[in-house]
Amino acid sequence: MATIDIKDVTGATVGSLELDDAVWGAEVNEHLLWEVVKWQRAKARSGTASSLRPSEVRGTGKKPYRQKGTGNARRGMQRGAHHVGGGRVFGPKPRDYEYTLPRKVKKAGLRSALSLRAREQKLIVLDAFSVDKLPDAGGKGAGKGGRLTKRVSQALAKLGAGKALVIDSSDNALLQRGTKNLAGAKWLAPEGLNVYDVLKYDTLIITAPSARQVEAALKPGSGTRGEE
Repeated sequence: MATIDIKDVTGATVGSLELDDAVWGAEVNEHLLWEVVKWQRAKARSGTASSLRPSEVRGTGKKPYRQKGTGNARRGMQRGAHHVGGGRVFGPKPRDYEYTLPRKVKKAGLRSALSLRAREQKLIVLDAFSVDKLPDAGGKGAGKGGRLTKRVSQALAKLGAGKALVIDSSDNALLQRGTKNLAGAKWLAPEGLNVYDVLKYDTLIITAPSARQVEAALKPGSGTRGEE
């Protein structure tokens, strides 16, 4: 098992953690990453685009003039797709783009993404991300939105994280609020960890308890549900 330093929110090393190679040291399969991201993006599509067929366009279906003798092209109706204001023949209609991807594939893809961040040394493990214990960014009122966001931003800067995905328990309400308005950071609970967000953000920051929770869910052969 590989060992990684555990840091606090100031960037100081306070311990170490052994990572399970089955989750953090797996083979990085680029095609598998592509498959899972494609599934995630398809699942996220709204599928609400809609256009009118010729039969749905308002107007008469009567032939505008006789077939021959006028010198004009033959025309059957005004609502045809080749006329201005006509309907579209093969235009989009509301549909569901989601499809099924095997759970084993989703879990393997997430192991591959986590292993990629660990291999690139873009994985930071914290003992805890306690926002209320960070140095005040402007006096009292640590729970106020602007100061809370500034505290989280300063903590990420001390950790050397640019665009960062922060993983911590959903009980950490201050961290959720502090990262909400940051364009370069996103908070997720361990059970919401997914391949797309891991690859989207340059650095993965995770607390030690959350890392153990992720390992338990993604270890091969585990009966716990992984990424959904």
